[in-house]
Amino acid sequence: MKAFYTDHFVLPLPAGHRFPMEKYSRLRDLVGTQENIELVEAPPATDTQILYAHDPSYLIKVIEGKLSAQEQREIGFPWSGQMVERSRRSAGATVAAAKTALREGIAANLAGGTHHAYRDTGSGFCVFNDSAIAARTLQKEVSSSLKIAVIDLDVHQGNGTASILQNDESIFTLSIHGENNFPFKKEESDLDLGLPDGCNDETYLRSLADCLDQLDGRFKANCLIFLAGADPHEGDRLGRLKVSKDGMRLRDEMVFQFALDRQLPIAFSMAGGYGKEIESTVDIHFQTIKTALQFQQQY
Repeated sequence: MKAFYTDHFVLPLPAGHRFPMEKYSRLRDLVGTQENIELVEAPPATDTQILYAHDPSYLIKVIEGKLSAQEQREIGFPWSGQMVERSRRSAGATVAAAKTALREGIAANLAGGTHHAYRDTGSGFCVFNDSAIAARTLQKEVSSSLKIAVIDLDVHQGNGTASILQNDESIFTLSIHGENNFPFKKEESDLDLGLPDGCNDETYLRSLADCLDQLDGRFKANCLIFLAGADPHEGDRLGRLKVSKDGMRLRDEMVFQFALDRQLPIAFSMAGGYGKEIESTVDIHFQTIKTALQFQQQY
């Protein structure tokens, strides 16, 4: 199974910044210990690919460092050349994983899941929307007839993805998230489910099964993009849900089984994870990778 990484394109952040940049290199170190996983440096998303999902004036502002102080605050990162390169690579990794999955069944982006980026603005640690870029790139560069479902299981709603793809009937957006969590103004996905604070394994997994059934009934996907956020985990400081480590594994198994049963290629990204201990977040992400590997060998 191929896993595309970007962690060596480091985003310089001020001391004490709350974004857990270190989790990516730690995750790659663990993934590197596994047989049957090939680590591949992520290619950068091209301007053309980014423009499938983003406004040209926004892309120019990002590239040229002309984001206002307010726009940088909204993203949560100070602008730098490294920020631009890192964001390109993170999107490029999902594009590469999606193209690889079409051939090999499953492929991973060890970062990505930047679902708060809108067509013309960044937000919530997200500069470019990798899922929207990847979905549109597959349609433009592989086959215009591809129908793609984005299954977003980060604890925060995929508001940017929902907004960018709002009127696109060829891409289905599903978001299961904490109802009372960021973003406080939700967008309308094709299927949204907001969960209450403190939601446990049983409620979470039952809700996921129901949403996957609805997806299957409403949309015939040829390909899936899965945001496997670690932040529904009970140890997450921003998550507000109470899903156990076992519950997180069962979640991943349910999504990968859904894909395998229908022989759908699936590209997945790590998305959010802000554990009180960084180790717990890395552990959840690594569990997702190991689970994916078991399924990839069945394709």
